[in-house]
Amino acid sequence: MNKSKKVIVGISGGVDSSVAALLLKSSGFNVQGLFMQNWTNETPNIKCTSEEDYKDAEKVCDQIGIPLMKANFSSQYWEKVFENFLDDHHRGLTPNPDILCNKEIKFRAFLDYCLDIGADYIATGHYVRTKVSGSNSKLLRGIDEKKDQSYFLHQVKGKDLNRAIFPLGELKKTEVRKIASDNELLTMNKKDSVGICFIGKNNYNDFISNFLGKKPGSILDEYGEKLGNHQGLMYFTLGQRQGIGIGGVKGKLQDSWYVAHKNIANNELTVVQGSSHPLLYSDGCFVEKLHWIDDQIFDEKNLKVQIRYQSKAVSCKLKKVKGCYKIIFNKPELAVTPGQSAVLYSGEECLGGGIIKERISKDFYNWADNRGYNYQVYG
Repeated sequence: MNKSKKVIVGISGGVDSSVAALLLKSSGFNVQGLFMQNWTNETPNIKCTSEEDYKDAEKVCDQIGIPLMKANFSSQYWEKVFENFLDDHHRGLTPNPDILCNKEIKFRAFLDYCLDIGADYIATGHYVRTKVSGSNSKLLRGIDEKKDQSYFLHQVKGKDLNRAIFPLGELKKTEVRKIASDNELLTMNKKDSVGICFIGKNNYNDFISNFLGKKPGSILDEYGEKLGNHQGLMYFTLGQRQGIGIGGVKGKLQDSWYVAHKNIANNELTVVQGSSHPLLYSDGCFVEKLHWIDDQIFDEKNLKVQIRYQSKAVSCKLKKVKGCYKIIFNKPELAVTPGQSAVLYSGEECLGGGIIKERISKDFYNWADNRGYNYQVYG
């Protein structure tokens, strides 16, 4: 790679993007920083850290010795990411907007913006690697298994990955922290951001309640007995244990309650006791909007699927059925959640993935039949 090329680094004000910029500058690239302002909504009682992060970005770029620009992508973010996020919640799904942010903002709006102002490449602090394959690039897991972020980038196109550099892909997080410390970067001890980017440190339910409001309904056990009330199905996800709000129930075992089903039609939440309850497990899932990073032939014998960030990828079989794809796991998986992403791998290569449309579970089908609930089987 020609190191005289111009690289624009997405600077977030965190340690990862700071070290990514430092490594590129030290390697001889012509480096510029760009701070992306993706969120400007002024929501009551909600703290936005954007201005604080921008000040940290300015200071760390001064330390590194690179210029910093600022670009506002908030309108694109609202239209392409946040409105979809709200719509999915209204439909009873559990969306992952960070995946859509990478697809629509970082590798579309941000990438196009940087190329328009003369960049040869963009760079981010993601823990992933790439491998050039013809006119495209393959996406590989980062070396640090605990920080690998290929799951979040599975919707990016191979040709766009060809214009991206990921300096942290070959490093572990401990090494990144050490580089920051050795160079006395002011972000060296800054905590990693967790959760969804626009929610930041705010409570998830407190934040989305500003936009979704409340829709109270009943909490039931698996036999239909009422245990309590909820404030809206959109505030729960399958497999959830914390925050259900029913505590100990007279006449029931003293065991944790888990969300097993969201009945959208009746606005009812079904919960079960114990993490090993069969209603929490699925044999597979139906997936829609499947995206392949590169059009390629892969060895299905070695195909694995990851159904949530940092979960273990499991062997599976993939079959195209009417209107979507069918994925069958080699063993039942916990909390397969509609709206989340099922990401496919072959070895360390991320092939792509899609949105979980519905779970596949014989135990769930039998239970739903007995309860008179509707469900969809696609093939």
